[in-house]
Amino acid sequence: MGLIQGFLALMFGSGRNAIRETAEVFRENAEAGAQRAKEVQGQAMQQFGAEFAVPRQGAFDRFMDGLNRLPRPALAMGTLGLFVAAMVDPLWFAARMQGIALVPEPMWWLLGVVVSFYFGARHQMKTQNFQREIATTMQRVPQVIENINQLEKLRADSPGAADPGPDAQLNIAILRPEDNPALEDWKATRAA
Repeated sequence: MGLIQGFLALMFGSGRNAIRETAEVFRENAEAGAQRAKEVQGQAMQQFGAEFAVPRQGAFDRFMDGLNRLPRPALAMGTLGLFVAAMVDPLWFAARMQGIALVPEPMWWLLGVVVSFYFGARHQMKTQNFQREIATTMQRVPQVIENINQLEKLRADSPGAADPGPDAQLNIAILRPEDNPALEDWKATRAA
């Protein structure tokens, strides 16, 4: 018994734990690591809070703070607005998208670079063939104008949208009322 007690005293006695101390050489103590992470997080939050503890001096500072907070919500709300617009008035939306088709590709690259840099991405386009893209875009202008004209003709409120044209049979069919059994039944019940 004395041998086992002596061994246990060597391993765990006098306030020390030889097994734990040996294991911590190879693996971090989770409790101590969590405590360190808590302290780091607390210091970061104090630093962040100290930045906003200083009252802004003037209207310009408040304006710039507000302006810095706008792009992300504006992009999100704008994207959602496009979805709503596409559902509410598809012809209006299609006409606007035809206009977007005229934007030259280098401008899309520029927009992508600006947005990427603003949100922290580090992408840049290295090569551009600006003149070729402008010529390609300019070749699309007549087709886009024709598409917009065709879309405008599809509107229900445009003059002649329901015009049957020179088809005489269709004209006669439009003017002749057709039988509606449900309407006749309703009229009969109302008359009785």
